[in-house]
Amino acid sequence: MEIIDGIIESYDEHGTMYITASYDNTERFVKRQYGDVRILLQDGRRISNDQRKKAHALIREIADFMGEFPEPAKKLLKVKFKTEVLKGVYDELFSLSDCDMTLASEFIDYLIDLVLTWDVPTKQPLIELCDDARKYVYACLAHKKCAVCGQKADLHHIDRVGMGRDRHDIYHEGMEAISLCRAHHNEIHDTGDAAFLDKYHLPGGVKLDETLCRKWKLKREAAG
Repeated sequence: MEIIDGIIESYDEHGTMYITASYDNTERFVKRQYGDVRILLQDGRRISNDQRKKAHALIREIADFMGEFPEPAKKLLKVKFKTEVLKGVYDELFSLSDCDMTLASEFIDYLIDLVLTWDVPTKQPLIELCDDARKYVYACLAHKKCAVCGQKADLHHIDRVGMGRDRHDIYHEGMEAISLCRAHHNEIHDTGDAAFLDKYHLPGGVKLDETLCRKWKLKREAAG
């Protein structure tokens, strides 16, 4: 596999892109019988100040947890992200001073996931440090962590199961849910979903997919 740079010349209403790229080794091109290509679309927007602040705040929290200084911790975390997520897409380590917005958002998501996986204590709620609130709620469900405080969580259905319905018998896939610790689970029942979500600046739940249903051992609708 080779990676070369090109330019999108135009994009039509049917979703077709016209790209030009130069390749100066004709012999190798013919020998390798290049045909299909995979295109990496790079975000033209640069990382925002808000994203940069969130990434550095998360790095400091993880560095403190590791007993490491922020700079070497930042390099280690970027190497892990490059290896585990980017997987060879970029030859060099990216910089938080000028990387693109999409890459910055994916790196922040990765750091949030590490915080949840390693039970890293944070000085401020993770919801304030995430770049995509819906992805954060999904990550909390995936790790069975409270979306408010990060403690061990129960499943709370935003879509009501309904009186007299056995939650072991219903199909959960596609239902909207959020993960909350026992204290916050009791609170949302006392105050109601809307007031609770507004209080903690949460966007709501996310729809349970196959992966989440398996993690929570929930019944899914049979295919076909």
